[in-house]
Amino acid sequence: MATAAQAIVIVGAGAAGIAAARRLKEAGVAPVVLEARDRVGGRAWTLAGSGGLDLGCGWLHSADQNPLTAIAEAGGFAIDRTPPPWARPTPQPGFPLDEQRAFREALMEMRERLDDFPEDEPDRAAASFAPAGRWRPLLDAVSTYFSGTELDHVSARDFSRYDDTGVNRRVVEGYGTLIAGEAAGLDVTTGCPVRRIDHGGRRIRVETGKGIVEADKVIVTLPASLMDGEAVVFDPPLPEKIEAAAGLPLGLADKVFLSLDGAEEFEADSRLFGRTDRAGTGAYHLRPFGRPVIEGYFGGAHAAELEAAGEGAFADFAMNELAGLFGGNFRRRLRPLAHHAWGSDPHARGSYSCALPGRADGREVLAAPVDGRLFFAGEACSRSDYSTAHGAWRTGVAAAKAVLAGGR
Repeated sequence: MATAAQAIVIVGAGAAGIAAARRLKEAGVAPVVLEARDRVGGRAWTLAGSGGLDLGCGWLHSADQNPLTAIAEAGGFAIDRTPPPWARPTPQPGFPLDEQRAFREALMEMRERLDDFPEDEPDRAAASFAPAGRWRPLLDAVSTYFSGTELDHVSARDFSRYDDTGVNRRVVEGYGTLIAGEAAGLDVTTGCPVRRIDHGGRRIRVETGKGIVEADKVIVTLPASLMDGEAVVFDPPLPEKIEAAAGLPLGLADKVFLSLDGAEEFEADSRLFGRTDRAGTGAYHLRPFGRPVIEGYFGGAHAAELEAAGEGAFADFAMNELAGLFGGNFRRRLRPLAHHAWGSDPHARGSYSCALPGRADGREVLAAPVDGRLFFAGEACSRSDYSTAHGAWRTGVAAAKAVLAGGR
């Protein structure tokens, strides 16, 4: 790619970038989208040929308000309305139903306390709202699943602002398939990492691995983890963005998929925990969509340790935990299918953002336009839908509208 000129450039072809590009195209503007990966979709990724295994986001959270629900339905995708496995108890060895109810009561107590946290009180860690006692380690484990980190590192203010209607659905063909499909017809260049954005002159110069693109306006949809001033250099620098992003680190939530022989023994779409006495444990979704598969979910420091242990560590850990529940012979019924280490992914460096205590207001700072020419989008820019694909989508649409409105 030699030096080229475009009116609008979008950096990143994840949910936010695709949403921005589609909104602009609908308005008669043809942006160019530059994507570092060799695929579109970003942290929404359905493994090709897998029959719908989502290595990234997998649930249409707040599905009754989620704009991607209507997009999926309009596109002919199958929407599964089975209640999520975490919404109902599942009999499991070592965790009787009465204890499961007690744990759920502790979890609901913590969430209600956080939801009621007043805006005028000083922020503090979500851990201060967690009941002490028997369930504290498992509450930390669950925090790593929905925040990507333990409760000590979660802003209570950020948590209280999260908007969740409690309606959760799935795309049978894969959430990543849905979002990637929305890139059809857009001008996307993949394998094109952006290295520098020079916005000091009359036109913005976007330097990439394939050349330079000049633009009048740029929408940046990088993960907060890449807004460190080094992964992509901004010239002049944007210290306020770097500071805001530092307070919104990407937590870690990784999945591993295992095939299961004789899966019919288990109820479809049920769930169990590997252990209930520690935070470093997996949550296991049995037979999602009725398939002969187990989806293991790991988060926070435990997921980081497994990533550091190398290829195969997630599958080994999951199979050992499951064998601990169902006996040593159970391991013979399991076979690794797929896994992706999001923390080691150079284009993500994590799974989704979580505000550190005292840093929740950084989301607005990260989202704010610069000089009416640089615009920002992505799940970390969302005040109330962060950590979700639909949050990223909404911020992309908002950034496109701001561009069309002349940068206001």
